Amino acid sequence: MAMQTGENEQAMRKILDMTRFISITLLLFHCYYFLYAAFDQWQLTSSFTDRLLGNIRNTGLFSNFHKSKLIALGFLCISLMGAKGRKNEKINYRTAFCYLVTGLLLYFLSSLTLLLQWNNITVAVIYIGILSLGYLLMLSGGTLLSRIIKQKLSDDPFNLENETFPQETRLITNEFSINLPTRFRYKGKIHAGYLNVISPQRGVICQGSAGSGKTAFFLRHVITQCLGKEEPFSALIYDFKFPDLSIIAYNHWLLNKHRYKAKSDCFFINFDDLSRSHRANVFDPLGMTDITDASESARTILLGLNKEWSKKQGDFFVESPINFVTAVIWFLRKYKHGMYCTLPHVLELIQINYDDLFSVLRLEPEISVLLNPFISAYLSNAKEQLEGQIASAKIALARLTSPQLYYVLSGDDFSLDINNPKHPVVLCMGNNPQKIMTYGAVLSLYTNRILKIINQKDKHKCALVLDEEPTLTVDLNTVVSTGRQNKICTFIGLQEVAQLRKEYGKDSAEVLINMVGNLISGQVTGDSAKQVSERIGKINQNKTSLSINSGDTSISKSLQLDYAVPASKMANLSSGEFAGTVADTPQQKIEYKAFHCQIVNDFDAINREEKNYKPIPVIRKVDSQMVQRNYEQIRQDVQDIVNSELFRLMNDPALMHLIIKKNSPVK
Repeated sequence: MAMQTGENEQAMRKILDMTRFISITLLLFHCYYFLYAAFDQWQLTSSFTDRLLGNIRNTGLFSNFHKSKLIALGFLCISLMGAKGRKNEKINYRTAFCYLVTGLLLYFLSSLTLLLQWNNITVAVIYIGILSLGYLLMLSGGTLLSRIIKQKLSDDPFNLENETFPQETRLITNEFSINLPTRFRYKGKIHAGYLNVISPQRGVICQGSAGSGKTAFFLRHVITQCLGKEEPFSALIYDFKFPDLSIIAYNHWLLNKHRYKAKSDCFFINFDDLSRSHRANVFDPLGMTDITDASESARTILLGLNKEWSKKQGDFFVESPINFVTAVIWFLRKYKHGMYCTLPHVLELIQINYDDLFSVLRLEPEISVLLNPFISAYLSNAKEQLEGQIASAKIALARLTSPQLYYVLSGDDFSLDINNPKHPVVLCMGNNPQKIMTYGAVLSLYTNRILKIINQKDKHKCALVLDEEPTLTVDLNTVVSTGRQNKICTFIGLQEVAQLRKEYGKDSAEVLINMVGNLISGQVTGDSAKQVSERIGKINQNKTSLSINSGDTSISKSLQLDYAVPASKMANLSSGEFAGTVADTPQQKIEYKAFHCQIVNDFDAINREEKNYKPIPVIRKVDSQMVQRNYEQIRQDVQDIVNSELFRLMNDPALMHLIIKKNSPVK
């Protein structure tokens, strides 16, 4: 078969050479016939050629001056149709056509030289020279055409068109959905579409570096749409840069509070401007039903104040302070039905001297197991061990002993049961980037207590909007995995996965990232970009390869699976440009779950809206004297508790054995 193909090509080449030879021969006869006088003077004529030329003339070939030239040109074109030259990327149609047009003009305009009133030889030389030059230029131009690579490689250096894919253009809504208009590129055109987050109960992570547009393009719309539903959400909004999100939530709550089926309120927790902050007891008895709740609270507050402890959980000198604080919290929870069970009272109680503190705490039998290691170390004069167990808790918690924090934490303006169907609440908690460590620990405790209370059946639907979530020490795995059936929608804002790993450890971070059903990512780099790219997956892309050698040129096309949004593209997204995947529901299927689009934001409308925003209201007039009086009252409460309980111990023979005095045996 190969031999037959080679023979065919060789035969074709001979035919083309013969055709070109015929063309040149006809051109020579043309010149010989019409320039006979010059050839005669050159003595290039003979009787044989004259007879041959006479016979050819009888065929009518020379009946018109241009007839023979046209026929010669026709044979030249036939010979060029099958020409195969070595392909060259630098040769283009413009060069080839310049040769062809110039040659064609010279080929036919050469006849004008015959009008010159010069001698025959001069005219013949000029005519033949111009005619030959035109012929050679046409021959070169035709050969260049055969060397042009007609299949151009894609002029797309960043493979933008190949990495486009169809996306959802339908608007799909339900009572939980967040829907954002988008623009996306597909097949060289810009299409209008929608980013439909129809199942936020399965968790939503919105990540992106600073300035990528998480708040402006996504989180603000989450708040406005959640509060603008026919039946609005109750909500917990963690506002890292208070009051950026809080003022949006407050004004949209004002617009839509009439839509709630029960009385609704909007509350604020803010430690910087106490006049615009409500007061709430983070140890709300409603959410502290057993000692495990106290243990979780102690762990949250201490891990929030000591970020490194989260990587050392299980160590003796990490678990001991947690057990100690747990014992103090549970003692106050049981004392007079939790009347003094607040974080400020806990902070003050642990500062009491060991004799009095341990004696009083021993009155609560449920915490005896927790207390025994500390009491044994104290009575055994194991001072270093005891200080290692307790002092680390005291030192960490000492950062919270400020009158401002005491004021907010010791009040009872509202219940942490924010999704109570009889009283749905929008709660905005404000942090301060300048005081992340201190405020973050307390707000983490608030968040954990709220998550414990709201994650129950038959509650009002609730949105958790947590901007810069890694600044909190919160266990979201439980609420994301089980909150779906309790109508809890979790929206987590963060900059990148590395933040989560730093704060929670690699394992916990990976669990959370892999658990959420919706991932919306702006500009990210490193592992974050790789994870998004892998989550979106691969698509079929056209690949064209060009191979040039001395004998032939081969162009191959193929479809290959490659990443729809490579990690490098994730690192170069513009502000407001997002990629990721969304989840659907059994009732509402989404064909195209992956997206890479620009979210459409009407900033003019947003600016007009914000100009009419009402400021966060003044809750009550608070001055420094009120704050200081509250601080002193808490300290006095703790002293009264200790004094009254010691008095009861000393006057009750059945309890006297619980009194601890240094170096006295424990009965």
